[in-house]
Amino acid sequence: MSTEETPAPRSLAEALRARDDASLAALLRSRPDLITPVPTDLTQLATRAGTRASVVRALERLDRFTLQTAQALAVAPDPAAYEDLLALLAGDAADPAVAAALPRALTVLREQALVWGGTDRLRLVRTARELLAPSPQHPSPTGLGPTVAEATAGMSPGRIQEIVTAAGLTSTHDSVSAVASLTALFTDRKRMAALLDSTSPDSVDVLRRLVWGPPYGQVTAEPAAHLRLLLDRGLLLPTAPGTVVLPREVALHLREGRAHRTTEPLPPGVEPAATHRPQVVDNAAAGQAYTALATVEELLKEWDEGGPAVLRAGGLSVRDLKRTAVALDLSEPVAAFWVELAYAAGLLASDGEADERYAATPAYDEWLELPAATRWARLAEAWLTATRTAGVIGGRDTKDRTLSALGPGLDRSAAPEVRHRVLTLLAALPEGTSPTVESVLARLHWERPTRGPQQERDGGDEDLRTRLARWALSEAESLGVTGRGALSAQGRALLGLPAAPAKAPEPTGPGDKLPVHHHRHPAPEPLTAPEQATASATAARLLTPLLPEPLDHVLLQADLTAVAPGPLKRPLAEMLDVLADVESKGGATVYRFTPGSVRRALDAGRSASDLHDFLTAHSRTPVPQPLAYLIDDVARRHGHLRIGAASAYVRCDDDAVLSEILADKRSANLRLRRLAPTVLAAQTDPASLLDGLRGMGFAPAAESAEGDVLITRAHAHRTPPRTAPDPVPDGPPAPDGTLLSAAIRAIRAGDLASTTPRKPTETPATNGDLPRTSSAETLATMQAAVMTGEAVWIGYVNAEGSASQRVIAPIRVEGGFVTAYDHTADEVRTYPLHRVTGVAELADDQP
Repeated sequence: MSTEETPAPRSLAEALRARDDASLAALLRSRPDLITPVPTDLTQLATRAGTRASVVRALERLDRFTLQTAQALAVAPDPAAYEDLLALLAGDAADPAVAAALPRALTVLREQALVWGGTDRLRLVRTARELLAPSPQHPSPTGLGPTVAEATAGMSPGRIQEIVTAAGLTSTHDSVSAVASLTALFTDRKRMAALLDSTSPDSVDVLRRLVWGPPYGQVTAEPAAHLRLLLDRGLLLPTAPGTVVLPREVALHLREGRAHRTTEPLPPGVEPAATHRPQVVDNAAAGQAYTALATVEELLKEWDEGGPAVLRAGGLSVRDLKRTAVALDLSEPVAAFWVELAYAAGLLASDGEADERYAATPAYDEWLELPAATRWARLAEAWLTATRTAGVIGGRDTKDRTLSALGPGLDRSAAPEVRHRVLTLLAALPEGTSPTVESVLARLHWERPTRGPQQERDGGDEDLRTRLARWALSEAESLGVTGRGALSAQGRALLGLPAAPAKAPEPTGPGDKLPVHHHRHPAPEPLTAPEQATASATAARLLTPLLPEPLDHVLLQADLTAVAPGPLKRPLAEMLDVLADVESKGGATVYRFTPGSVRRALDAGRSASDLHDFLTAHSRTPVPQPLAYLIDDVARRHGHLRIGAASAYVRCDDDAVLSEILADKRSANLRLRRLAPTVLAAQTDPASLLDGLRGMGFAPAAESAEGDVLITRAHAHRTPPRTAPDPVPDGPPAPDGTLLSAAIRAIRAGDLASTTPRKPTETPATNGDLPRTSSAETLATMQAAVMTGEAVWIGYVNAEGSASQRVIAPIRVEGGFVTAYDHTADEVRTYPLHRVTGVAELADDQP
């Protein structure tokens, strides 16, 4: 058996070249910015993986322990051995939990192309080291300062020799060996302990105040004796006039070898707040789901004839939001959530008119015709994937402008991912268990400890991700995804998860109070569109039996009210909305009949007999006599007066009624005058005249120019067809399998073209690495390759002037074109010979 080992990679590109396709696919899937556009070869992929923006994004997606591992590597020697890294994380106590978790963390860093090299030569990508290593401008999260070598870089050789001598070491002939000797002393535990034992307690106290960072301190021009002792022995080193630093080696000795004060190899557990029977949770969630549907319907009914105006800068004014909140009997933040949810679901939008207003979309009418559970699933799905975040409404944007409901600037790309993760944490708890909010936030903070670049002015002390999680818990409860704080069966189905197990699994580690998805087993990814449609349908099916059945009857009472003991079927509810006013809501809705509401029904084209028949058919109790009298009385007077356009006129067969109107002081603002015994003219429009006479207690009816009674029906204002707002992605979208396969083939082929050895040519290569040969040589080499079937290396300039190198196997050369199998593109292509800069044969030992 051969004992020859694979040579260690000398660069990240070489490390990537040694990976298989599955490993490259995992890298591109976890860091999709690397594939946009597709790199030409593995060298370009490695270069792109080391750019600052890409590395920052990758670091932000690491969990706490993996990030702590990267931070430890940044303060370790470069390269570092695995044992050195383990010592920095586990300390002298050799924490077994850290030792068990470190291989996984290193695997993640390798997969993310943030670390490369063998276990004896671990290297952090240079950009990551620059971001995480300590410097005066950017302190390290570890709290460590520079090494002895870094801190003494600008120090005079004589001063370095003085420090070496004061520390009890033998002086050397050069500064390099002196610094090495001092470093060896500070990293030798026994010798360092003896040195500190010989140092005064006051001096050691100074070191301990700096040990966990920040490592910098201030001293005067004439420091006290205990500070002078530290400076003489190099336990503190000057970095600038009046500023000293605790060397990294000294701090690590005082920390017992640990790079972090607290190392967290295991995620914190999600703690229970309460446990309920699953049936109670599902019923509570179903009740909230029903309320959610009723709220959205009431909101859009409120805006049915045209809602609030759109602000010039976009969005809803503060006054209109307050008015909407009062109409819905909700607080303003909650009303803003429902407005934004209806917008995210495509149920409302701006109408695009000159005096732009918000109104329901045609999709709202289609939504109303769906079963209740399906309507809820549409809302829940829109909430789960929306990036618009109602919680930031009322805050300020980067230009110090107030963020308004339905306005710009509300997208938070992390919102869908946070909602999904919060719900999956709830799904991992035993069925019916609700968590404490703080334990959920602690878990999320462990999984993503770094703050993103987007900072919020309206967030107080909490970062955006924490506030998104709080809002997700609250909104899930309002929407009915959770019930009493626990994930419902329909909520679980909405995530595409299987039903909860009958028995909870065992805890996954000492950090877990209750079983949750351990980080070794990643949480389920958000579903694709077809998968989400299937999951939503399943959730709707589970919710259907939990929602109350719509009723086809009401209970009429003698006090001119009707009680609906539950939700009503749509035709009945729509008719009652016209015929009566809602007096109170709750488990049972109370409607009140008034002269105005009855007149509204008559204006909509109903006759008195129609109203009597309707109430008789839909009441479980006899129609009370007062209600029958009210309908007949309003109907008898309805249309007795006629309103037309003169500017407007009133005509009535009974001239005494017209005289009564003229004598009434309340008619003064209508500026009426008698044209004939049965006709009055008004200096106002017909609509104002109608309202004025109704306010005086009359019941006039409008008529057309032909004298026919006009039937006024409720006008439902709709916007043109609108699509729901698209979520704003958090970076490039994750590539699908087809794109990954094609990208990896292209990268491999491009790498083959750039790394395959070539035979030396008589004409030296110019124009970078592209081969340069004459037209005759190019043609002869191509024709020879067709006969032998060998591959060649060419330089090619396309129509846009972009140069590239390719490995091709020529098939046919004719008419100034070469047809060949292009290994770079993994397909047969035809190239004009005049665009080929040159050709070279591949080395004989290449396949």
